[in-house]
This record gives sequence, C-alpha cells and structure tokens, in this order.
Amino acid sequence: MTTADDFGSRTDPYRDELLAHCYRMLGSVHDAEDLLQETMLRAWRAYDRFDENRASLRTWLYRIATNACLTALEGRGRRPLPSGIGTPDHDPEQDLVPGHEVPWLQPFPLSDPAVVLDARNSLRLALVAAMQHLPARQRAVLILRDVLDWSAAEVAEALETTTAAVNSALQRARARLGAAGVYEDDLGEPDDPERRAVLDRYVAAFEKGDVEALRRLLTDDVILEMPPFLSWFKGPQACGTFLTRLFARVGTDFRLVTLTANGQPAAAVYGGAAGRYRLNSLQVFTITASGVRRITVFRDQEVLAAFGLAGEL
Repeated sequence: MTTADDFGSRTDPYRDELLAHCYRMLGSVHDAEDLLQETMLRAWRAYDRFDENRASLRTWLYRIATNACLTALEGRGRRPLPSGIGTPDHDPEQDLVPGHEVPWLQPFPLSDPAVVLDARNSLRLALVAAMQHLPARQRAVLILRDVLDWSAAEVAEALETTTAAVNSALQRARARLGAAGVYEDDLGEPDDPERRAVLDRYVAAFEKGDVEALRRLLTDDVILEMPPFLSWFKGPQACGTFLTRLFARVGTDFRLVTLTANGQPAAAVYGGAAGRYRLNSLQVFTITASGVRRITVFRDQEVLAAFGLAGEL
C-alpha cells in the first residue's frame, strides 16, 4: 500500500468528527469544510513524521485541526445569533432590522448517526453560539477538555502552554457559559416520543397558520430569531404577534419537512404559490419538556445548500 493510500484509509474515518470539531470552533459550515481540508493537508505533509508512540492518530489530527482553527480565527470576529447581540424587539409590528454585514452563526448538517449521537449535546446551536463569545483559545480549551475529554496536560501540549494556563482558561470559559445558562439548557432529543409529538403539533399548526395553537406550544421564555435580521422576539405573546403578522403578509400555505440540524429537531419550510411549494427557510428548534423554547430561522442560500434541501416539493 502506498503512503497516500495508507494516509487516506487511516484518516478518512475521522473526517466527520473533525468537521464537527472545526464547526464548533468556527460556527460556519463553509469555514469548517475549508479548515478540514487545511487539516488534512497539514497532516499529509507531516505524516512521515507522525509518531504513534507519542500520540494516537486521532489525537494528532485533533491537535492539527485545533491549531489550524486558531490560526484561521486570528483577526476574525465572532459568529453570533441575533439573541446574542442586543435586547429583544418589543414591537413585532415594526419592520425587521437587517444585519447583512454580520457573519452569522450557521446551523450544522451533520448526517453521520454515530457522530451525531456522540456529539449531539456539544453541537447544540445555543451552546455553539455561546462559545462564539469566548476568546478563541478559551474556546479551544473548553472543547478539548469538556467535549473531547482530554486531560489538562494533553491540552497544554497541543496548545503549547502550561497546565495552569489551561485550567485557568477552562474555569473562565465554564463560568461564562454557566452564566449564559447553556450548560443547563434542557435540550430535547428529536427522537424522544414526547418531544417528537410537540414537533408534530408545531408542524401541523404552522401548516394551518394556526397562531393560537403555535402559541400554546411555546415556553414562557421562548426566543424567535431570524438571521440575518437583528430583530428577535422573546415570550409567546411577542412571538405570536410576529407570526400573526407573517401569516397575514405571506399567507398560510406552507409544507414543512422535518429533519435534524446540530442534532436538534428542525424543519425545512416550503411556501406554496400556484400549486407549487418552494423552499423558504430552515427552522431549528430547541424543544424541552415544557414546549418549544427556541426557534431559529435561516434563509441564507449557503445554509440551505449545505443541507441539500430540494428547491421545490
């Protein structure tokens, strides 16, 4: 077997999880794909120097990927969601405020069931969004320690720093995320029967344009946000008012196709016109035992293309 064949056969099994790792660091599917390629290029160039007596291949690849992401993040701004920028809009009747200049966080279409099951909690949209507020090295430490379960010594070696610095960075990162509440966020699994029933009721109500039924499914602290718009809404009353205005403006002829994004329940929304349903948006949900806690709506064509969604039904 040639070196190239050996490299490909040994590294290919890690590509999906490395892509997820790069996504957690960068918050962009497109950028994560680029950094995965950069990681593999760096690994290929250094493959003849890889020493299995010092580290496993998986650990070695993660070290390369992490440092490639840190290099890429130099001088870059964070990728937020609207709810991470300002206060909620208290007047859903007003026109939405665009923020097209903001590099928004993107959802992640990971499809490998094994990787999804293993990484589901660490890919939560709210968690990835919150991690975007951390300095890049704090973000890397948090992911390596709390997601990959590396020791402080392993992280220190990968980042060429000290264990004391790693522990300090981890403490600050955990405190910041804890203050944001994302570690305690009660995320429902998309295949859980009770939560799946909530999703099914949401789909049925949305397809009927039944705002009252939708409102009853929302938690008291529900958030509705729609990048690239800066405007976002909190609470069932404000969200319901916005949805009423939406249906009045564009009609109620929709079809929703359920899927997953970031390991969370999601739905592709198709709007009807002249008997045809065209792709309108992707909605990603946080569903808890109390109902729908967060709805994040994406209409960016790059996002929709990443999920391979049909343009029409």
